[in-house]
Amino acid sequence: MKDDQAAPLPAVPFLRFDDAGKASLSGSRCRKCNAIIPGQKNACACCGERDMETIQLAERGKLYTYTIVHRSFPGVKTPFVAVVVDLDGGGTLPGTLVDVTADISAISYDMPVEVVYRDSGQRDATGRPFISYYFIPAKGEL
Repeated sequence: MKDDQAAPLPAVPFLRFDDAGKASLSGSRCRKCNAIIPGQKNACACCGERDMETIQLAERGKLYTYTIVHRSFPGVKTPFVAVVVDLDGGGTLPGTLVDVTADISAISYDMPVEVVYRDSGQRDATGRPFISYYFIPAKGEL
């Protein structure tokens, strides 16, 4: 994304914006063991190899595990659903499941999910918004 004082900021270092402002998540793939890790890595966390390539992470996956959070920091609205998602094609990512009722009857393990990008509600000192990634149930799947 072009350097623009009004442009949103990524909430995590592995969230990228292209020149048109479209968001995506980047990661690293080990050329030796094929492990996929969110973010830019110089060495593989699985095998220690230093031959890593930058990739774009998948934007679909399946819910591996979750918890419904009822108590959090001041200013954080509860309840919310904290999740760990196994991404299609490899890699695992923690996040928040949104657009569902924070109730166990609305959530299931292996539930197909997809990534969406939204304003996190936070601002920098100049008022620029931070954009973060969230998970939603995959369309037509729930």
